[in-house]
Amino acid sequence: MAAERFAVGAGVTAKELIELANQLVSVARRAALMEAQVDLLEGKRKSAARLHDAIVEHAAHARVLAGLPAQVGKGAGVPYAPVEDDQPSVEEGAPMPPGVSRMILTAQEDLRREIARQMHDGPAQSLTNIVLQAQIVDRLMTKAPEKANAEVHALIAMVQRTLDATKTFIFDVRPMVLDDLGLVPTLRRATRDRGGRFGVAVEFESVGVDRRLPVELESGLFRMLDDALAAHVARKPDTLTMHLDWGERLVVELTAGRKPKAVPDPELPPEGAELPPALAEMVGERRKAYLDAVEAERVASLSRLPEQAWREVSARARILGVSAEMLDDGARLHLEVVLPTPATAEGSPAGAASRST
Repeated sequence: MAAERFAVGAGVTAKELIELANQLVSVARRAALMEAQVDLLEGKRKSAARLHDAIVEHAAHARVLAGLPAQVGKGAGVPYAPVEDDQPSVEEGAPMPPGVSRMILTAQEDLRREIARQMHDGPAQSLTNIVLQAQIVDRLMTKAPEKANAEVHALIAMVQRTLDATKTFIFDVRPMVLDDLGLVPTLRRATRDRGGRFGVAVEFESVGVDRRLPVELESGLFRMLDDALAAHVARKPDTLTMHLDWGERLVVELTAGRKPKAVPDPELPPEGAELPPALAEMVGERRKAYLDAVEAERVASLSRLPEQAWREVSARARILGVSAEMLDDGARLHLEVVLPTPATAEGSPAGAASRST
């Protein structure tokens, strides 16, 4: 192993260190480009779906203005419904409308800009530091070999940190474990990794026998839950739980909160006690004030999902036909997915109930 050779400082040349840094740059670039292609296609699909929803909404308004009956399941304010088989669709290979082309190009440029920014601020900057450290080691080997060993160890640590950062970057773009193992193992790792970055203990629980889902459904569900998870952990809640229940439907809940402050008990007489009217009225007012204070602390303890994150989640849910709700004043994300039959789903059941923190 190269790390073992560095540790003992035996026979390491500056050329080998520079070659290692260059290889790392090449691998990181290839991985980022490959993963970017997946998100480019996802961006195209998302843009087309948004255009479809807008067309359906405008068509519903046009039918209302024309005095025609509205179509069930379509239009503004009605949950998203998949396109029926007898409805017209764009033929494969047909030219795209200019509006769709502009949306796709915008999505592609936004994605390229974000990937370039993250690569520049993350792995690229780290690799630059590795090259500089390798040059320092090269000079010390020539002028002060006795000091080179400590710098080699520092170089090894920098390489390891860069590798870890590159793996994290690739996982954030498109986790390969999602294709290999499925939704549950990927979400378990996401809860562990994202919670670890912010020092938030995320409890993950999967009940029932999980199974492989169609690729687009697995990818969409993971992206929705990972985005919501990232938005929650950034606010560092006291409690954060992700629960999956595999039954006839897949029910997913992501709940975040904080420990409410204790409200001092006013030590009032028990309800129903015989009291003079004036005293009973005063006790009633104090009891109501106490209950209002408890409710206010409960509401204050809720860790709501940011509005931007909820918009992203709800947009993906409409595209995938997933039921999405915000409960508990925005602190609990509730998703319900109609599971395909085993004959139509990809893969086979992946395992039994699991729980991790």
